[in-house]
Amino acid sequence: MNFVAWMIVASEVGFWVFIILGLVTRYFLKREKLGLFFLALTPLIDLILLITTSLDLYNGATATRAHAIAAVYIGVSIAFGKSMIKWADERFRYYVTKQGPKPVQRFGMEYALHYLKSWGMHVLAYVIGAGLLIGLIYFINDPSRTEALYGILKLWTVVLGVDLLIAISNFVWPKRAKVKA
Repeated sequence: MNFVAWMIVASEVGFWVFIILGLVTRYFLKREKLGLFFLALTPLIDLILLITTSLDLYNGATATRAHAIAAVYIGVSIAFGKSMIKWADERFRYYVTKQGPKPVQRFGMEYALHYLKSWGMHVLAYVIGAGLLIGLIYFINDPSRTEALYGILKLWTVVLGVDLLIAISNFVWPKRAKVKA
C-alpha cells in the first residue's frame, strides 16, 4: 500500500476517533463544549488528506486509485459527515449511555424519502469529489499520470446512477418491517 492509501486509512480511523472522543467527552465527562470541539475537528482530517494527496501529486507522483479514492473520501466525508455524526450520537446516547429515544427505523414511504434524501447527499459528495478529481486532472495536466483519476470518476458516475435506481426502487417496492414470528 502506498503512502496515500495509508493516509486514507489514517483519516478514517482519525474520523471515528474524534467522533468517539467527542461523544465520550460529551456524555461521560459532561463537557458539552469540549465534546463539540472534538466533533468539529473531523473536517480537519479532510483538509490534511487533501493537502497530503495534492502535495504527493505536485511532487511528481503518478496518480493511483488511492489518490482518486482520497478525493471520493473527502467528498463523502463533507457531504455525509454531519449526518454520520448525528447517527453515531443517537446510537451512542441510546445504546451506550442508555439515554434518549431508541433510534428510529424507517419503513415504507418514510424509508423511501429518507433514502432519496441520502441520494441527494450522494450527489453533493459526487460534485465535491468529482470537482477535486477534475481539479487534480487539470492541475497535473498529464493524461499518462491521471488515468487512475479518470477511471474512478467513471466508476463513481456509474455507482451514482445505480444508487438513483435503488432510490427509485424504494418507492416502487417499499421496505417493510420485519414480521416477528
